[in-house]
Amino acid sequence: MKRANSRPVRAGSVTIGGGHPIVVQSMCATRTQDIEATVNQAEMIHNAGAGLVRIAVDNPKDVDALAVIRQRVPQANLVVDLQENYRLVTQVAPHVNKVRYNPGHLYHHEKDKPVRDKVALIAQTAVKHDLALRVGVNCGSVDPAMDAKFQGADPPELDGVTAMVESALEHCRILDDLGFTRYVVSMKDSDPRKVIEGNVRFAAARPDVPLHLGVTEAGMLPDGVIKTRIAFEQLLSRGIGDTLRVSLTLPFADKWKEVEAGLQIIADVEAGRYRSVPVFQDHGLNIISCPSCSRVENEAFVDLAFKVKEMSVYAKAYDITIAIMGCRVNGPGETDDADLGLWCAPTFVNLKKGEQELGAFPYDTVLDRLKVELDAIIEKKKLAGANA
Repeated sequence: MKRANSRPVRAGSVTIGGGHPIVVQSMCATRTQDIEATVNQAEMIHNAGAGLVRIAVDNPKDVDALAVIRQRVPQANLVVDLQENYRLVTQVAPHVNKVRYNPGHLYHHEKDKPVRDKVALIAQTAVKHDLALRVGVNCGSVDPAMDAKFQGADPPELDGVTAMVESALEHCRILDDLGFTRYVVSMKDSDPRKVIEGNVRFAAARPDVPLHLGVTEAGMLPDGVIKTRIAFEQLLSRGIGDTLRVSLTLPFADKWKEVEAGLQIIADVEAGRYRSVPVFQDHGLNIISCPSCSRVENEAFVDLAFKVKEMSVYAKAYDITIAIMGCRVNGPGETDDADLGLWCAPTFVNLKKGEQELGAFPYDTVLDRLKVELDAIIEKKKLAGANA
């Protein structure tokens, strides 16, 4: 397989980039404070062949649990996903091998403090504790200032790509200026076209930086693997990509299937086996659902995602996107571009129509209201077609 000439970045016992084998990773879907469940899932993911196992940490109690998990699963290379509180990096650093931060989330905490200072704390902590970093940019959570700066820079089908790439490049410059080069970059979206375009642009500008590939909220099987494969085949075949994750909505016991899917895609590309998959286009029903991870605030989210897929089968011929998000981190922003969006809180589901909020509904009734809204969109499309 063709490989980019990126620099090597060590994270625990694995090395990302530098011509080393592509590292597959996954993320625990359990609550971090449920130590037994998280230990079991971390072991499951590691044993399935993941070089990195990611865990979400959102508060000091999560950090306490992480310390125990680290002791219980010493064989796994652990990665922590920082949320808005970037200062938690100093607490989690002794227990992990790599830290991921989102440039967009840095904006929300200590807004008057320069971003460079926040990044400096993260980088200094990484040096002190022998950690690698990932600069993880998502189209749905780009820094508002960067998003505004590049508003309208892309055609509609690639909206947000320029802001995503420029945000990644900006943080590369900050880290380089700080003298820190042990980092990886990722640029993700739920649309494979944006993932392809963003990574191709970035790789052209910074071929030295290892890239982590992923399609966010890819969805359920088999569609989630198909969407991901579209992006990965086109990128890996060009030598772009040093580590990857297949993000799927799965029952907690099946989380290892993300690793299996990632390893299979790599093996197929290495052997020149390209599956016959449709080119991703905005034709027909498109259901987006985020991967079941430890940020999910109610496990009923997974069941709801499957029920939405089953209920909406009758709409498969219509160009409609339904997004189901399981947490407050990605939920609000990454449902804005969907025709209908559901982001799931602990005891209710927020239903949206584009950016318009339709209200909060119990888990056991939201499906009925969703169908009403879906039927209304279909009728509107039928009327528009008749008038045309």
